[in-house]
Amino acid sequence: MEKVHIYHVNDLHSHFENWPKIASFLNRRKKEHDLAGEAYYVFDIGDHTDRFHPLTEASLGKINIKCLNELHFDAATIGNNEGITLPHDALDSLYDEAEFPVILSNLYDLNGSRPKWAKPYELIELGKTGITAAVLGVTVFYEEFYRMLGWQLKDPFESLKEVLQEVKGKAEYIILLSHVGITDDEAIAARFPEIDLILGSHTHHLLEKGRRVSNTLLCGAGKYGRYVGHVELDADKGKINETASVWLMEEEENDEKTEAELQAFAAESAKTLDQPAAFVKEELTLDWFDDSPLGTLLADALKEWCGGEVAMVNAGMLLEPLPEGPVTIGDLHRICPHPINPCKVELKGQVIREVILQAISKDMEELKLKGLGFRGKIMGKMVFSGIEVETEVLEDGERHVKSIMACGKPLDPERVYAVATVDMYTLGPLYPEIGRAKKKRFFMPEFLRDLLAWKLKKVSKQSS
Repeated sequence: MEKVHIYHVNDLHSHFENWPKIASFLNRRKKEHDLAGEAYYVFDIGDHTDRFHPLTEASLGKINIKCLNELHFDAATIGNNEGITLPHDALDSLYDEAEFPVILSNLYDLNGSRPKWAKPYELIELGKTGITAAVLGVTVFYEEFYRMLGWQLKDPFESLKEVLQEVKGKAEYIILLSHVGITDDEAIAARFPEIDLILGSHTHHLLEKGRRVSNTLLCGAGKYGRYVGHVELDADKGKINETASVWLMEEEENDEKTEAELQAFAAESAKTLDQPAAFVKEELTLDWFDDSPLGTLLADALKEWCGGEVAMVNAGMLLEPLPEGPVTIGDLHRICPHPINPCKVELKGQVIREVILQAISKDMEELKLKGLGFRGKIMGKMVFSGIEVETEVLEDGERHVKSIMACGKPLDPERVYAVATVDMYTLGPLYPEIGRAKKKRFFMPEFLRDLLAWKLKKVSKQSS
């Protein structure tokens, strides 16, 4: 009986504080397998990058690729953080120095050709088992966002159907690097029973012992590098039995070499982020629970950039005020680290009122949100541009809306308004009314911090 070991990391989201522990663990396990004469493979399942972190922001993900190279990963696929938070050219050059194949079958250039850095599958020999495995990869179907960045995305199910036909007869074992989430992983397993192993991600699911769906073993190792997934393959007479587990990184010691490399990367990144972005002539204060100059500036920037009649954005999008004086790229990244894009939606006045009623609740303002691109602490007060909301506190102790003005007039419940806001509100259950808007326009690849830089420069010129 031959043993083969597969290790998988997913959704690191640039939590580099855990990377030295992962390095220590993988280096130790590789040495143990080398001594035992056992084969091993290490895969990354996407969202290794996240531009909330200064190292990723400064290098546009190139440092993440260096990290994967240093640990000799055997293959990777991309997640939405690689795919739709980087400008087209940045993604197209992200893997220029990669020492591993990027397995991804459902992404194409707009002309229909596959990008030079992506392969639909990779064939590998599973150690001394005599068994050939095909490694496939797909990413989540955010079709519109990719199109706006100059890419063409195919439905992952259709893409898998095609690639499985290509590898038919070439491999006896099929591994899928899947960045589509647990629900779609289950659907893939049911639809394509010829796939033996799905290494999953995107929904940050932790499957400590894996999960069987039909003939397929599903795996997932949580998020942020807190765990490393492990699948042990026992091959006997051409048949493979799999055992899934996860390893907690919390107790691992840090690898000193990796720590030193990250410190060097940090010094290099600091120089990049120290470039001037704007100048603040008077301190821009911030209040998460009241109107403040910096919050108002962001709302105004949204309205102008998107060409909206009104704008709305939660104050919690901003993490710190801006003091008087020069502002660097790093300052703007620090106070607004989210990979969140501006957008414009068309909403009736009555729908805007519903959003406002939801937004002014204490529960919403104090919500500690995780996900949807939000990298802040709490949502905070909804800040408006072009909208004035008058509230009053009644006997129940809660704030209630007394009146709403939009574009200088009472809000018309039947009129359709062009509302500048953020893409995060269209993606999930936070503000369902915005998500249901029939007309949406996303502005990419700009992030909110890019709008801040643009607005600060404009204000500085106007006041000089």
